[in-house]
Amino acid sequence: MKSLFLRIFLSFWMAQALFVVLAILVTLAFRPRSSTWEGLRTTSLNDAVSAYEEGGEPQLRQYMESLESTQHLRAFLFDEQGNEISHRAAPDWAIRVAAGGPRSPHDGFLFPAPPVQRDSRASSDGKHRYTLVLGLPPGPRVFLGPRGMPVPGLIIAIISSGLVCYFLSWYLTKPIVRLRTATRQLAAGDLTARTGAPASGRRDEVASLMRDFDAMAERIETLVKAQSRLLNDISHELRSPLARLNVALGLARQRAGMERADMLDRIEMEASRLNELIGRILTLARLEDGEQRVPQTPVQLGELVANVAEDAEFEAQERHCHVHTVIPEGDWGVRGNDSLLHSAVENVIRNAIRYTAEGTSVEIELTSEESGGRSEAVLRVSDSGPGVPEDALRKLFEPFYRLDDARGRLTGGVGLGLAITERAVRFHGGKVSASNRPEGGLMVEIRLPLISGVRTSDLRPQPLHTNTGTPTSKV
Repeated sequence: MKSLFLRIFLSFWMAQALFVVLAILVTLAFRPRSSTWEGLRTTSLNDAVSAYEEGGEPQLRQYMESLESTQHLRAFLFDEQGNEISHRAAPDWAIRVAAGGPRSPHDGFLFPAPPVQRDSRASSDGKHRYTLVLGLPPGPRVFLGPRGMPVPGLIIAIISSGLVCYFLSWYLTKPIVRLRTATRQLAAGDLTARTGAPASGRRDEVASLMRDFDAMAERIETLVKAQSRLLNDISHELRSPLARLNVALGLARQRAGMERADMLDRIEMEASRLNELIGRILTLARLEDGEQRVPQTPVQLGELVANVAEDAEFEAQERHCHVHTVIPEGDWGVRGNDSLLHSAVENVIRNAIRYTAEGTSVEIELTSEESGGRSEAVLRVSDSGPGVPEDALRKLFEPFYRLDDARGRLTGGVGLGLAITERAVRFHGGKVSASNRPEGGLMVEIRLPLISGVRTSDLRPQPLHTNTGTPTSKV
């Protein structure tokens, strides 16, 4: 049983029900024995017969009425023919019992008829036989079922205890549900998630845990924002000396001779890499800032992917590679920032071109799928490179993560491209993942929600085509 609510509820309920059952059983065990009623029945029968024989019907009627007023017993005396001798109106159940039959099969369940005692004896002269039927007083026995079993009382007790235990369990587990919701929001990246712990209404351990969680979440939010601001500030501060370095580099080129041109070119290349690194760090810092919101600007994802693929084809010619695309017709509208989405797609495609085997191709496919009741655009970028170890697939989207330093120096990467892609896609309500292809190579999949109302049933997939030095065409 995984639910804490059910555990608490059923435990309390079973405990309460067991307590009620034991209480009733103890009560039944110590109630008066049947011999008490048997003695009263015998005495009443003898007195009733004596009253009838001595004073006739008037004295019998008087005795019966005295029994009802003093002992709360309904007594009826019948002869051999089944006639009530005192000529009082006998109820149906008394007539049936006097005749030797059972009480009515339609006796109430929650409010059954009073228990009945029956006895008979012969008259003094032995010529007649009388039968006495006693209806015992209901008293607390109103909750007893057939044969004196406390079935209705048990049902009422169990239901009432179940309601009490239900609300008690709900009161105890409601804060835990709120804590779980806030934990999931915080794990999903929402640093503003709070449990809304009561200020002073509750002082128990669960309320203290909620307050501690809110304090922890606030501290985490403060630290993350401080880290983001620090990264942003450092990047901006590095831009100023980098700009002065470029100016000095230009002046040095004017005064230096040809023999120093290689050294200056190297300095210029490293300065360019540093400038690109700073730009990526600034982009990552902006994406990590939880205060930003996705702009509600329509972006044609199909056109964006085609433009990026066109530029990538030109870059791939250096390694004798090509870019193959499949973009079905249709309205591939998504909401977001065109620049961020362009950077996210470009980082994945350029990464695939950088690591695919020389002379191979990079496959780009844009499709649509239904997931969770919404339409999603699915972009898959596949290369024919060496792939990635399975334990490193999730780490690919962490900032500054590289499989090895030698590979990073060879390609010039610093481990920020895919990290920016992951933040940008998540920023737009999507998700990105990587997996190794069975035939070799790596496939990166980007999922983005399409704008509501876009029909995907009319999309017609187009065949793959090879771009050989010409721009990638949009199908």
